[in-house]
Amino acid sequence: MDGEEPQDVVETLCRRSAELLASLPGPVRRLSLQSGEARLELEWPEPAAAPAAAAAPAAGTGGPAAVPAAGPAAEPEDDRDYLRAPMVGTFYRAPAPGADSFVAEGDVVAAGSQIAIIEAMKLLSPVNADRPGRILEVLVEDGSPVEYDQPLFAIAAEADEAGRAA
Repeated sequence: MDGEEPQDVVETLCRRSAELLASLPGPVRRLSLQSGEARLELEWPEPAAAPAAAAAPAAGTGGPAAVPAAGPAAEPEDDRDYLRAPMVGTFYRAPAPGADSFVAEGDVVAAGSQIAIIEAMKLLSPVNADRPGRILEVLVEDGSPVEYDQPLFAIAAEADEAGRAA
């Protein structure tokens, strides 16, 4: 990155950090990258802090709109699981406008297969399934903004021929 304009260095750091975050299997608390004098630092709040902050306004309003904001605690206790957003950005179900979606309700996906795209800072990052299963429901509208760890798809484990979860 030597000899590049500062803006180019920052854009490269942003792109590389998005690629790194997309490749990690779990949540990240802090990320710091540096090239020469250019430094990029990203930090996310503790996961436990977000539900507590959301619960406080809900108690004050008392309105029915606050109930769905319960998030992960409101997930049903059945064989449904969720494929979640690995980053903040704009969610896209297809590789291009007008193209077929990567997956649809009822499709069976393999672990590692691409299921969507999230655009962040003009970078398109693939969203891959972290486990095999059948897509039960698409939870986010195409082109909608998503938050880190937001459920994107409801998924059920597929049983193999012996009846074990795949």
